[in-house]
Amino acid sequence: MPDYQIGKTVFGNTAAIAAAYDRFRTQKIDETRTLGEGPLSPLPAKRMTIAGEAPVAGIGTFEGGHKQTLTFAPSKRPGWWIRRMDLPEQLDTKVDISNLWTSAQNLVLRSGSPHNYLRMVEHIIALKNGIGLDDVVLKVNSGDPPLFNDSSLPLIKAVEHGRLVETGAEATYVTVKEPVAFGGGRGDFLLFLPAESGDRRLRIDCAISWDTVIGDQRVLFGATPETFRYAAYARTNATRKQYILAKTVGKLFAATRNWGYNEKNILIHGRRRFYTEPRFPVDGKFLEPVWHRATLDLMAALSLTGEHRFAGTVVSYRAGHTLDCDAVRALYRNDLITEL
Repeated sequence: MPDYQIGKTVFGNTAAIAAAYDRFRTQKIDETRTLGEGPLSPLPAKRMTIAGEAPVAGIGTFEGGHKQTLTFAPSKRPGWWIRRMDLPEQLDTKVDISNLWTSAQNLVLRSGSPHNYLRMVEHIIALKNGIGLDDVVLKVNSGDPPLFNDSSLPLIKAVEHGRLVETGAEATYVTVKEPVAFGGGRGDFLLFLPAESGDRRLRIDCAISWDTVIGDQRVLFGATPETFRYAAYARTNATRKQYILAKTVGKLFAATRNWGYNEKNILIHGRRRFYTEPRFPVDGKFLEPVWHRATLDLMAALSLTGEHRFAGTVVSYRAGHTLDCDAVRALYRNDLITEL
């Protein structure tokens, strides 16, 4: 069982983090994916963009009655950029922690006009570190991204169809300067540990603990395109109570009235059973929730490091969007990020 240095507490209660870490250490690892040996990154040494435009369409996440299309397009600028085609007077929004508007329920990026935003970006931008797509323009016609029954797998297939190509520029990496810890208010924490000299890999040890049928789940893996493609099939989840409320009382509120979520594109669970068919069976558990959390949520927050790839080790216990993003923001605010 791996043991990690907790390091300096940047925010949160140090004693609470230590107590939560003791609970984390006792939780068994349910699945391990190849970490790989040696100092090399599993991603190409050169920056990667897409050879040609690659559209992908689905029902709207927040306007389920409308079809939405997202197009991955080549970019000569470093980093990811969001282009609202319906707002031609607005500049592109760079995918960066400085442009994060909110992380309350999902990640929303915005710049310029209050209308120049894209919601639920986490399941899209996670591809940056996940498959090594460094430079791209995301063309959208609204702030509502498409939703898929197979989670983010259709996005990966679209990029594969568009074909990844090298730009000629060297890929850049950042890591933390020293081991640091971030604590939340519900027994949750994040640890960031720096990459070793010459090491460009990203390792993630992620555990969740729910008082529903999901229970305790933990995965340990090296972030490779193969592992990310494997995990991208994991849908977001909701309790049965949350789902029923959204489909009944939620009809009274604009924020939830037209949600595109249904019994195919999310995992619905209760205290003793799943109400939709769960994925990722391993030794009697269904690890769909923890794989979604580790890749499509946590790796999305790590993609907010601008044009840089993130290297090092990240340990997550019971954390969520807000702690992820607060931690990344605090790394920059406290000058704890360094380029490799």
